Amino acid sequence: MIISRTPFRVSFFGGGTDYEPWFREHGGAVLTTSIDKYCYLNCRFLPPFFDHKSRLVWSEIECVTERSKIRHPVIRAVLEMLQIEDGVEIHHNADLPARSGLGSSSSFTNAMLLAGNALIGNMISKRELAETAIYVERELLHENVGVQDQIQTAFGGFNKILIAPDGGFTIEPLVVPRARLASFHEHLMLFFTGVSRNASEIAGEQIASIGKKQTELHAMRSLVDEGERVLTGNGDLADFGRLLHESWQLKRGLSAKIAPAFVDDVYVAARGAGALGGKLLGAGGGGFMLFWVPPDRRQRVLAELADLVHVPFAFETGGAQLIYYDAPDIARRSRVRTAVA
Repeated sequence: MIISRTPFRVSFFGGGTDYEPWFREHGGAVLTTSIDKYCYLNCRFLPPFFDHKSRLVWSEIECVTERSKIRHPVIRAVLEMLQIEDGVEIHHNADLPARSGLGSSSSFTNAMLLAGNALIGNMISKRELAETAIYVERELLHENVGVQDQIQTAFGGFNKILIAPDGGFTIEPLVVPRARLASFHEHLMLFFTGVSRNASEIAGEQIASIGKKQTELHAMRSLVDEGERVLTGNGDLADFGRLLHESWQLKRGLSAKIAPAFVDDVYVAARGAGALGGKLLGAGGGGFMLFWVPPDRRQRVLAELADLVHVPFAFETGGAQLIYYDAPDIARRSRVRTAVA
């Protein structure tokens, strides 16, 4: 039995610069953190006593007789890539909804890669995990995705991620005094809009328009460094909230699909109640919204956004992990298959 756990992430600045058409020419950077909300995968080889070969439980329940008939694209792709021919049983659980802007798709991919490798006795590094997740999503599944989510959900922590034109990346953990980081956290509020969306479709439009959005993307890249200076310095943390507002104005101009009318309404309401800034997380269209709110105005924002789900969270540093590993006995399983046959 294998249980893998991978965190979700909150990205503050630099989203959009991690798309390949941009970083191949200019390089990219993001300022991001992982949070204590997770994707869990419970995996094992399935004994050969059933009418089906594999059983997969996610938002659907699949009982299949052949690997090629698996409908979940990530599970199918990873099993094929790892050449796992035996039947498996996989149960997915998550603390937050999928397709909501917190890197949940890449969190699932990393969890599946970690568990799948463990099933066949392979232990892989966080860097190899992130690189393989990028390959699976971009090359095998042809998704319109950047590269920050795979990296951040693999490594965890509070990081500045630098992306080189050749696709290589560097992780720079932010060094912030404990008291300042605690104060920073007290200013963050996370809300679920209740709307999930297909990020790949929205991202596809953003990627197609990159050539026309050079000014906005250069400005968004510069905010990564400015946000880092605010957080690691000794100045007013409220400047971080103002930078979030500036970043959101730039991001919402990248595509008409990023900020539907209801998102603008929520943003205006939060600002009216005291938030200094905020953003819709992920590619846009719906999902989670993050706000920077002075602690003395939190109750006003909560009252104004009472129709949304407020999600308290903490930062986490572990990244993708195996939290339970009982090594499969390949020889014993082979004997069982022979006896049944």
